[in-house]
Amino acid sequence: MKRIKSIILGAGILMTSDVLWAQAVAGDTSNTLLDYKKEVYVKENIPNKKPIPYSYVREADVLFDKTVWRMVDLREKRNLQLYYPTANIGSRINLTSLLLKGVDSGELTAYDTSDPNNEFVRAMTKEEIDMAFGSKSDTILVIDENGNEVAQKRVVGRQVDQVQKLLVKEKIYFDKKHSTLNREVIGICPIRVFTRDDDGSGDGGEPQMVKTMWILIAEARPIMARHPVFNRFNDAQNLSFDDFFMQHRYDGYIYQISNVYNNRSIAEYASGIDALYEAQRIESEIFDWEQDLWEY
Repeated sequence: MKRIKSIILGAGILMTSDVLWAQAVAGDTSNTLLDYKKEVYVKENIPNKKPIPYSYVREADVLFDKTVWRMVDLREKRNLQLYYPTANIGSRINLTSLLLKGVDSGELTAYDTSDPNNEFVRAMTKEEIDMAFGSKSDTILVIDENGNEVAQKRVVGRQVDQVQKLLVKEKIYFDKKHSTLNREVIGICPIRVFTRDDDGSGDGGEPQMVKTMWILIAEARPIMARHPVFNRFNDAQNLSFDDFFMQHRYDGYIYQISNVYNNRSIAEYASGIDALYEAQRIESEIFDWEQDLWEY
């Protein structure tokens, strides 16, 4: 009899807890509780994640140091997670939209791209950011219900989907204390790629590449650490945008390297296949420098 009573009591407690849980879920609108229609467990690792602090590096321990700008094509397979989704899917958002979200909220600062040294000096205004991303308003003629032409204002929003490339500024240095050649990301610059037809003028022509804004990665890491990057191999092992960049999971070629000619890009003295050969030569030169330190 006691066993039967304990079973009935346990079942009652379980039913009561289920009812209270269901009421809590129904009354909660903060998206922090479990939604059984979408997930079977709460994904709270990435939303509550904080970036891992940078390790301290002494100047005396640095034997080699180069500043490199790397061009990352978001349409390549290894970089697709940064380009998609083009429209937000729940909490999923692409990198450019995330950076703009941080800029609009005041958490991030967008820096002007006209500085040839990319030194993150002048902050951009909202109007400048809108212009850089192709946002504009104009007047077009439309036919009303009476067959008359009337002027109508048309507003074009930010063309985030046109951001097909990233310019990533990196610092490559050799730390003799740990005997490692390290790459540290300094800044990110989304680049719009479009033709004049895409821009609304209807002139066609060669694709245009426009640098939009520079984002300092040290400032962006907190917001990047709180948003996931899709993992095509396992949905339970999503990375954050911060992990993606700190682990160098993106792929790109060297576009520019610090030099005596005021940081001129490779495109200024080589073009086509020659520019790719030059980028590969620089990669090999850095790789060989490290390899020459060791004896086998």
